[in-house]
Amino acid sequence: MTKHASAREPGLRYQPDEKPPPALAIGLGVQLAVLIVAFPILIPTVVMRAAGTTDAYLSWAVFASVAVCGATTALQAVRYGRIGSGHVLMMSSSTAFIWPCIAAIERSGPGLLVTLVVISALLQFVLSARIVWFRRILTPTVSGSMLMLLPVSAMPAVFGLLTEVPEGRPGYAAPLCAAVTVVAIAGIALKSTGSLRLWAPVIGVLCGAVVAGIVGLYDVDRVLVAPWIGLPSVEWPGFDLEFGPAFWSLFPVFLLLTPIVTLRTISSCVAVQSVSWRSRRAVDYRAVQGAVNVDGVSNVLSGLAGTVPNNSYSIGASLTELTGVAARSVGIVAGALFLILAFLPKALAVVLALPGAVSGGFLTVLLAMLFLIGIKVLLQDGLDYRKGLKLR
Repeated sequence: MTKHASAREPGLRYQPDEKPPPALAIGLGVQLAVLIVAFPILIPTVVMRAAGTTDAYLSWAVFASVAVCGATTALQAVRYGRIGSGHVLMMSSSTAFIWPCIAAIERSGPGLLVTLVVISALLQFVLSARIVWFRRILTPTVSGSMLMLLPVSAMPAVFGLLTEVPEGRPGYAAPLCAAVTVVAIAGIALKSTGSLRLWAPVIGVLCGAVVAGIVGLYDVDRVLVAPWIGLPSVEWPGFDLEFGPAFWSLFPVFLLLTPIVTLRTISSCVAVQSVSWRSRRAVDYRAVQGAVNVDGVSNVLSGLAGTVPNNSYSIGASLTELTGVAARSVGIVAGALFLILAFLPKALAVVLALPGAVSGGFLTVLLAMLFLIGIKVLLQDGLDYRKGLKLR
């Protein structure tokens, strides 16, 4: 190998099509799973608690979310035809759909959520085949405005979680847990550098959990009674096919959000491709289509199970930059770990036992970030009102 060739290889040890030692793949897969596993547990938890579902349905929704995210994370890495990206793309619950999912359950129950998620998921297969077409319609003005409105709509439900205090506990307990969670996440994200920033959500939730335990808000009994291995009771609500006012008031929201989160998947796939090869390559749009198709598969499964939609996260690109490993086996291991975790009720109960204040604090940070992303997208092309209407 020439000196010139090696200069184009900035520390990348394993490309997607290369096999690292099993111990290395397992170690990185575990790290990747730990970094993001809080999202497919906490986001469904926040949605179901805010919407007022039963504990049985909450347990089922979290199980389904973790299992679906695990299976489709592995599918993203495998790549079969036009299904899968062939890269390390983690599937996790989508923050963009938090408020619409809460509203669907509140207005007509989990059955409406099933119907809306499945129908909107089918749109992703169309978008996969027409990526250029839909990007002309979904202008930055439309996308940014939608992303900014979602956190504003969701905050009333989040505030309810932040002030939820069980009887017999001090009134300051919930705000204290929420404040510690928010400050820990924001402080680490703003002040730290390198790999520690990736752990900010996990560390913030852990800090909130510790404080919750001290003030008596952490539900220790839930963890103690949960079995080590098992399945929750099946709480599938079925389809709501009435297509009444509740459906038609929320269907446009789901329809608009689907292309927006699809754009995020496209960006994530492009980002992970840019750091996964030693020499520069053009963007593989077949891989991009495969990533979007897996999003569609994931959301059809999530909808059928009655839990919240998912989308791809680019955290695999960050891990690749840090470790120099882009091998598909890392994504397969991370997906397998998610699947194993779904069948460990005691492990899930550790997160489900968190008080609403900690979950709400975690969600507050996510929604604030989503609002800022919306501003950034909105300002891409300026604030000319005509740009929100014309096709480019």
